[in-house]
Amino acid sequence: MFDRTRAAALFLAAAVLLAVAGARADDLPEGYWSDAQVRALLDKTLTVRLAPDLSGLSAAEAGAVERLLAAGRILQRLYEQALHHQALAARRGLEELAARSPGPQVQGLLDLYRLFQGPIATTLDNQRVPFLPVDGTCDGKNVYPWGSEKAALDRFLEQAPDLRPELLDLRSVVRRATPEALAADLAVLRTHPVLAALHPGLEPRLEELQGGARALEYYAVPYSVAYAQDLLEVSGLLWDAARLIAPEEPDFADYLRHRSRDLLCDDYEAGDAAWVCGRLGNVNAEIGSYETYDDTLYAVKSFFAASVLLRDSERSDATRAALQGIQAVEDSLPCARHEKIREDIPVGVYNVIADFGQARGANTASILPNEARITRKYGRIILLRYNVMTHPELHQVRLDQFVAALDEKHHAELLPDGDYYRTLWHEVGHYLGPKVDAQGRDLDSALEENSDVIEELKSDLVALFSARALRAGGSYDDARLRAVYASGIRRVLQSVKPRRAQPYQTMQLMQWNYFLRNGLLAFDAASGRLSVDYERFHEVVAKMLETVLDIQERGDKAASGAFIDEYFVWDEALHEVVAQRIRATEKHRYYLVRYAALGE
Repeated sequence: MFDRTRAAALFLAAAVLLAVAGARADDLPEGYWSDAQVRALLDKTLTVRLAPDLSGLSAAEAGAVERLLAAGRILQRLYEQALHHQALAARRGLEELAARSPGPQVQGLLDLYRLFQGPIATTLDNQRVPFLPVDGTCDGKNVYPWGSEKAALDRFLEQAPDLRPELLDLRSVVRRATPEALAADLAVLRTHPVLAALHPGLEPRLEELQGGARALEYYAVPYSVAYAQDLLEVSGLLWDAARLIAPEEPDFADYLRHRSRDLLCDDYEAGDAAWVCGRLGNVNAEIGSYETYDDTLYAVKSFFAASVLLRDSERSDATRAALQGIQAVEDSLPCARHEKIREDIPVGVYNVIADFGQARGANTASILPNEARITRKYGRIILLRYNVMTHPELHQVRLDQFVAALDEKHHAELLPDGDYYRTLWHEVGHYLGPKVDAQGRDLDSALEENSDVIEELKSDLVALFSARALRAGGSYDDARLRAVYASGIRRVLQSVKPRRAQPYQTMQLMQWNYFLRNGLLAFDAASGRLSVDYERFHEVVAKMLETVLDIQERGDKAASGAFIDEYFVWDEALHEVVAQRIRATEKHRYYLVRYAALGE
């Protein structure tokens, strides 16, 4: 069977090896960053090692964790492949170079690849550029034909609207309809009949295209077909992990068995239902493709991630108790239509054993699943990563930013406790508010590339909006309330001008500007610092949240774009002044997370 991806990867790897043959590590060919360029980023990188105590795991749990880690390594590779069409070949070439010519420059390049999960770095001035000899990045990454432009795909979808669900599916890879591509995908289905059976009708449709029954420029195949060999291997590892752990944790085993099949049919409902509704024990795991942040073309394609997690039972129980009365928070939101919320939210506090793919890094929390049809029936699960959220060095980085940007009178207000509870209620915020618009469309489809920005903005605002009610109900005291508010201010600060393709940074800058325009924040040009009017906090947050919820309820993409444009503004005389203060004191910009469980 001809595999285009592997053939291209082998070709690039061979080219890289030929290019570096005989080259010294400190004199690499064009396209490799110099040692000075590498050092500029690594000197601003904080390495964090996560090493939770696994000695309390049973033999069955330890065996399951071993297989989950093996599955995670494969999903890590798939994530890198989905981000850049030359990523895996570039990594192999770099590893070969390290074996032939070891040295600090090559090791630094390997560290950069690990840090950025591919050959494209985010520079200190927030530009995305290659540090290895590969193509630059593109909005559709490698889940659309490389280099695709949205205008061309839009024209095609206008001409073939019946293919829109297929091409913009959460878990499909878009291809150009070439004879080679069709032949390769048909070969996968014929080699693996299980995939043809789980996707009825796909094989005949591809055969029709191959035979010229319909002239199309593009088509799509499910992830399970695009990444067949890897996902079949992951499926087997999950099945084996389920077999091991079933006698001790049957609900977790059910989830793993369902997810084993989910990955082959590209429909996660069975696994998500078992995950959200089950009684899980010491070990938990996020497995699959959920979040769409990396798709900056349409914001509809999910990318692979995995997290293997160790439950903190005492903190989990305390956190679940703190969420009682969540329906009252939903009912208080400034919107016309309210949802019926599951009161017993499945929330867990965990220590990260290892993260992979899109979950890797200093990720503090997750709430999954995201698909409206699934969350409506089963709800969602919240995963709080305690050993990341409370890591002292990571908190110090956040504190340094806050101190640099805020007036001295505020410096004692930012506490780890505030970050913890703001993060918790940010994730709860995804539970609240509209799941679909007034027309019944899920918000990703309605708002397309603006959906992630608006959804994350809503959740940030819910975390701050709910704080006053939580204080009134006794969940917060005055110190915690102020710490949560201070965490919300620290959250919006930017050390460099964001790119519009960065959903988190975009919505943070929007809040910063909204807070300034509405008097919650004030900027003193003489000192270059910000001050906070806490008396206006709830009023201003509620006003912005009302606008965001209205956009979601109406599913108004045009309004979402106009709202983003209005507040996604960078003023050199204000934002850049504060950013310079942050940069002048910052020790670290990036986080390189390593895991003891992976032997790091």
